[in-house]
Amino acid sequence: MAKKTPNRLRIIGGQWRSRLLSFPEIEGLRPTTDRVRETLFNWLAPYIPAAHVLDVFAGSGALGFEALSRGAEHGVLLEKNAKAVKQLKENCQVLSCNADVVQTDALVFLQNCEQAFDVIFLDPPFNKGLLPSCLQAIQDKDLLKEDGWIYIESELTVPDLNLPAHWHLHREKKAGQVFLRLFQNQSAS
Repeated sequence: MAKKTPNRLRIIGGQWRSRLLSFPEIEGLRPTTDRVRETLFNWLAPYIPAAHVLDVFAGSGALGFEALSRGAEHGVLLEKNAKAVKQLKENCQVLSCNADVVQTDALVFLQNCEQAFDVIFLDPPFNKGLLPSCLQAIQDKDLLKEDGWIYIESELTVPDLNLPAHWHLHREKKAGQVFLRLFQNQSAS
């Protein structure tokens, strides 16, 4: 019987370019594809260096590790699944990166967080209805810094997200069955 090869993702840019990282086989875990990450990080390129980033549903860590590889100063990676958390921590050690991996329910973390971030990656499991409540918690706790960026990855059929008027849509794109949107917090000073 053939041995199953581990799930791997490739860092596509920055100091760890072409590095392969493992992630566990977990139902619903779908790392953001190389093509989508390349598009996103082309959009965000000027804003990643020295940024403090939050990867809300880290899973494989594809978005958080890509940001750190490209010069983000610090990352917080949230994940509920213990197997995924274990692998995220191992990948942090392999890369010697400045990141905190937190095993938690994302919504509970967001509702209790006191730190604001320069960039927030919000890519929840699809078809679970998590986006509206997470976005509300981010707004209520003011977790996105002024001039900060929030990336929202979702399935194509998402209800109205009721975003604040000062979050301005910067870019959006459809890629297969995925909808990518990048907003900037342009609240008045």
